[in-house]
Formats: sequence, C-alpha cells, structure tokens
Amino acid sequence: MKLEMVGMVDPSHEQAKRPVSAALAGPYGHPFHPILVTVPIGAWVGGLVFDIAAHLVRDPDFLVRGAMWLIALGVIGALAAALVGFLDLFAIPPGTRAFRVGLVHMTLNLLVTAAYAGNFLWRHTDHRLAAGVGGGMLTLNAVSLVVLGISGYLGGKLAYRYGVRVADETTQAEGFVPTHRPPGPTG
Repeated sequence: MKLEMVGMVDPSHEQAKRPVSAALAGPYGHPFHPILVTVPIGAWVGGLVFDIAAHLVRDPDFLVRGAMWLIALGVIGALAAALVGFLDLFAIPPGTRAFRVGLVHMTLNLLVTAAYAGNFLWRHTDHRLAAGVGGGMLTLNAVSLVVLGISGYLGGKLAYRYGVRVADETTQAEGFVPTHRPPGPTG
C-alpha cells in the first residue's frame, strides 16, 4: 500500500518503532542492536587488518593468531547482536517492504557469521598458520567483510529510511527545543 498523502502514516509503521521487549531489545528510541553490531564489525575489520599485516612482517605468528581470535570474538558478538536483531525484526509488520529488507539483512548477517565461524575453525585446525595466513583464509575474510558491508547498508536503510526502532518525529523534536533563551537585542 503506497501512502499518497503527505503526513498519512500507516499505524503499522508505529509498531516497528516500539520494542517487542524493552528489557531485551532496548527501550523505545534506544535499541541495543546498533551498539552490539559494533563488536563484530570492529573485530572482523581488525582481523582483516591483521591478516594483511601478517604478509608484511617477518614473523607473522602473533598477527595470524590475533586475527583468529578477533574472528572468534566477532562471531560471539554477532550472535549477541542477532538475538536482539531478531526482536527488532519481529516488531516490523510482515508483508511490508521494511520486513523484506529486514529478512535480507538478517539472512546476509547469518551467512557472514557462518562464514566467519568456518574461517575460525579452518584457522584453528590448520597447524601451518605459523608461516602466515593462506590466500583462501584471507579471501574468505575479505569477501565476508564485503557482504557484511552490504548487509550494514540494508540495516541503515531499515533505521534511517524506514525508521525501524527510531523514535517518532515528535519525540525527536524534543532534542531541538532551546534549553536557554538566546540573548535579545540590547539597547
């Protein structure tokens, strides 16, 4: 259903702004999912940086091991983010464009998390890592990060275009009320 009139809002849109469970997903206007996703993103970007740096030093062992544990940390963080992300998805009315975007976002994130879990297991069982990270592991790391970027774009679309779990404009307007009176003309 396309909304033709300016200012006409489908009531189901407001449903997507409210948490299914404030205790688990975060209170109205302050969801936990966006802050939790910073853990896997940072860990996985750091892991890729370590993988690349491992090709530039004489003794790459510490970087290769560091990348492996950053990947593991990212998987754990992604699972935590997914739990609250599911709750945010359940707040979106099914059959809407926002819900479809949310499903693609979730699917890509689960695929990326599975790829990184596989990458960790591959590294953990490969005893030749002291010589450096192989091209396959590096490629899997980089491709997974690209897919994560696409999924992040979709997550941004959910929040910034569709307003999922974002406070309504009336609530947002509270932040723009002057807290003091500007000085008036003198004289």
